[in-house]
Amino acid sequence: SGIRKLGAKLLREPGPREMVLLLTHSHWDHPAGFPFFRPAFVPGTTISLCGGADAQDSILKSLQHEMEPPYFPVDMSAMKAAFVKGCRCGRAECAHKLPGVRSAHACDSIPLSHPNGGYGYRISAKSGKAFVLLTDNELEYRHETGRSRDDYVEFCRGADLLFHDAQYTTEEYEKTRTWGHSTFKAAVDFAIEAGVRRLGLLHHDPDRTDDEIDAIVRWCRDCIREKNSALECFACAEGLTLEV
Repeated sequence: SGIRKLGAKLLREPGPREMVLLLTHSHWDHPAGFPFFRPAFVPGTTISLCGGADAQDSILKSLQHEMEPPYFPVDMSAMKAAFVKGCRCGRAECAHKLPGVRSAHACDSIPLSHPNGGYGYRISAKSGKAFVLLTDNELEYRHETGRSRDDYVEFCRGADLLFHDAQYTTEEYEKTRTWGHSTFKAAVDFAIEAGVRRLGLLHHDPDRTDDEIDAIVRWCRDCIREKNSALECFACAEGLTLEV
């Protein structure tokens, strides 16, 4: 839903209206803000859609479906931006390079371990810095479309910043195993193994209070110290700005 505020910010900025929209998957809690993304209604805007290496057609169809009756009163035909398909993350023929990143393999994708599938992304800059997003990724259970733990570790290896699913406590996970989400303990252990610099805990349980999330972060930091790791850990929050 944060894409609504992002769209308003982009319209206040000068310069070309060209962007790449990376989508992880189509479960309703993720693309919910798309119909409110104002740049999509502005002529002259170009939006390249990327849904991972093999989901270019299905991701556009899912966005169109989101704006069909009875889900939304405005049809996608009202969006005057040019939507471009064909991004192939992690492949040499990728036609849509991200601004400010190196020309070869600037954005790589990996299938998520999640019901109905999805994709995570690694974005690498010219400086060598790397950001990885693995939301809705269950580390302790391999779903049909998922990869091995070793594959995920190598995908994240040495990243400067990792956002990873950390929805459940260990106790909660006893009942929610196979639902497609990880515990914050699993996320911390994984980040240490992958040698990332900073870990942002992501996809908080919707019933979690701010105080409870703060307590989770304290627990994670204590765990990191006990393991003698230099990993930095924090909770992702709306409006948070980070520099990589």
